[in-house]
Amino acid sequence: MKMNTLKALTRTSLLAAALAVSSFSFAADVGMSVDANDLAIKGYDPVAYFVSGQPTQGNNSYTATHNNAIYHFASADNRDAFKADPAKYAPQYGGYCAFGVAMEKKFDTDPTAWKIVDGKLYLNLDKKVQQRWLENTGELIVDANQNWPEIKAVDAAKL
Repeated sequence: MKMNTLKALTRTSLLAAALAVSSFSFAADVGMSVDANDLAIKGYDPVAYFVSGQPTQGNNSYTATHNNAIYHFASADNRDAFKADPAKYAPQYGGYCAFGVAMEKKFDTDPTAWKIVDGKLYLNLDKKVQQRWLENTGELIVDANQNWPEIKAVDAAKL
């Protein structure tokens, strides 16, 4: 009886360890701004910014992943467009604040503080920060593009 119990405990421990390790492989990439459930841009539909010209809350019935982050969409069409070309629709800098990245920081964003520039979606911390970003968007994008490769893999809390 003791041998069967030991085998059962060993199997259970191995299964638990395997599940724990496999859960890490599904976590959003370090360069992605996500919530505790790996949801990107607070559930807003990234395609809607381009299609309807406004932030639109997505629906968890229509989802896709990109860089292991989960995106929600307002429709199956938007989800399918994203799946066909996620780089076209995903926010720049993993969804972190564009102004913050220009300052070598990683800040969360308000999905209603956004702008499309040259076919790319940029998000900002909030509307006040967005106003500062809009004053000098071109130069700040250049700075952010230079900074992003260096800070992408750094934990936001360490910047």
